Amino acid sequence: MKMNLLKSEKLLAVAMAVFACVCMWGCTRDRVSWNEGFLGAQVVGFVDDSLVMIGSHQQRTESHEGLFEPYWDVIESGHERLCVYNYRVQEDGPRWCDTLDEYNMTNAFRGQMTDSIVWGGDMPNSIRLWKVGETQHQIKLKTSRENCSDEFRVVSVKQWLDGKFIARGEESLTAESDSCQYAVLDTVARTLTYKRLDKDLEWIKTCNDIRAWGDDVYCLALWKEPVNLYLLKDNEYLDSLVYGDSYKWNKYTKIGFAGSVLNLGGNIGRYKNGRIEIFSSADLTGLMFRNVGGSLITY
Repeated sequence: MKMNLLKSEKLLAVAMAVFACVCMWGCTRDRVSWNEGFLGAQVVGFVDDSLVMIGSHQQRTESHEGLFEPYWDVIESGHERLCVYNYRVQEDGPRWCDTLDEYNMTNAFRGQMTDSIVWGGDMPNSIRLWKVGETQHQIKLKTSRENCSDEFRVVSVKQWLDGKFIARGEESLTAESDSCQYAVLDTVARTLTYKRLDKDLEWIKTCNDIRAWGDDVYCLALWKEPVNLYLLKDNEYLDSLVYGDSYKWNKYTKIGFAGSVLNLGGNIGRYKNGRIEIFSSADLTGLMFRNVGGSLITY
C-alpha cells in the first residue's frame, strides 16, 4: 500500500510539472549562438584623408524548443562594431576595432559628428557617442524650444558655433510657419534646444549640409539643372564642381561634411588652396576604395 501511495505521489508531481509547462506555453530549452563574422559593413565617417570609420554588426541565432513543438530559430542582430581602416594605402586589416556588448542593435551609426566621433541612439531623448580609440557612451538630454513648435526627427549632428553642435532634420531647414528648423546640442549642459533661423542664418535654407569651422559657417549645396555642387562660407562662394563626365549628381545625391573631408556622393575630397580637390572614391556600403588615378583598396 505504501509503495502504491509513493508511486501515486510521483505521478502527481510529473503531472503538475507538465501542467505548469503547458500553462507557460511549453517547457523550452533555448540556445543562442553568435556568428563569428561581422555583416553589413558601411562607411560611417572619415577621420582624415587616409583613415575611414566602418560600422558593422553580428547576427545571432536563437533556437527554441517547446514541449509539444519542434525547434524554431529566430535570427537577430547586435554586437555593433566600429573599425578604422586606411583607405589610401592597402593594409592587412583594420587599425583599430571595438565591439559593443549590446545584445540588440542600438542604432549606433546614425552619422558622423566630428573628425573621430560617430553618433547614434534615441535622439532627442538621448545620444550615443562613439569616439575612435574609446568605447561608446550615452548622454541623456533635456529638450526645449525657442519660439518654435513641431519638433523634427534629427538626421544630422555636426559641429557648430561656440563649441556646440547643430542638429537638423531631413527637410527641417525649409520648414515654414512656426515649425522648428534646427536645434543646438550642448553636450556639456546635456541640452537640445529647437529653434528657428534668424536673419543671419536664413541663407543656409538651401544647403544640403552645414557645419562650422571656428567662427565660420560652411555650406555644401546642389543647385540648378543639370545639378552643380557648390561650397560656400558665410554665404560667400568658395568653389564649385560642374555636372559632367566626372560627376553625375542629382537632387537625391547624398553629400556632406565628413569630419575634415568632403563626402560628395562617393567622391572623397577636401577644400585646399581655394579649390575642391577630389582624391578618392568609396563604395559606401562596403570596403572598397579607389585613389584617383591610382590603386584599388579593398578589405
